[in-house]
Amino acid sequence: MDRPRVLVAAVAAVLLIVGVIIVSLVFGSRGRDRASPTPPDPTRTGPVALGPVIAPAAGSPECGTLLTKLPATLQSGSTVLAKVPLREPAPPATAAWADQRADPVVLRCGLDRPAELTPTTTLRAVSGVSWLPVDGTDSTTWYLADRTVYVAVTIPATAGTGPLQDLSDLIGKTLPKK
Repeated sequence: MDRPRVLVAAVAAVLLIVGVIIVSLVFGSRGRDRASPTPPDPTRTGPVALGPVIAPAAGSPECGTLLTKLPATLQSGSTVLAKVPLREPAPPATAAWADQRADPVVLRCGLDRPAELTPTTTLRAVSGVSWLPVDGTDSTTWYLADRTVYVAVTIPATAGTGPLQDLSDLIGKTLPKK
């Protein structure tokens, strides 16, 4: 008679353990989902929103010419960045390129002279075009320094130098030097 009781107790213990495991799997995963939700899909969709900036020469003939000649794509390492639409109301004389996974490359034409640009500022030449780099947290803004209109190109740190090279080649052929 002791043997059946031991067998029943063992079966009950096994069933209890299996039940606890099942309950913890079902309800435990729900608790984890609330504590650490699945990260959102990093794919960007829709137009890019850009804030306004002071750009007194945005309507200049130089900006108009540059905007009509901007390429449909920019090279960023092995990634191709496509020109993307801007959310309305878009600032004048602006464009953006992105690959839907990272921050866009943004071009703004007709800006005021950047305060960082002084007679002693060290510039960087890319394809015969002089730029003033201003580093940010996750990006660098490159200010065009040797043409008749000021242009800023903001490039995310992850994009490399390809976009600046492509735009320098175009600007060298499009905008007159001052």
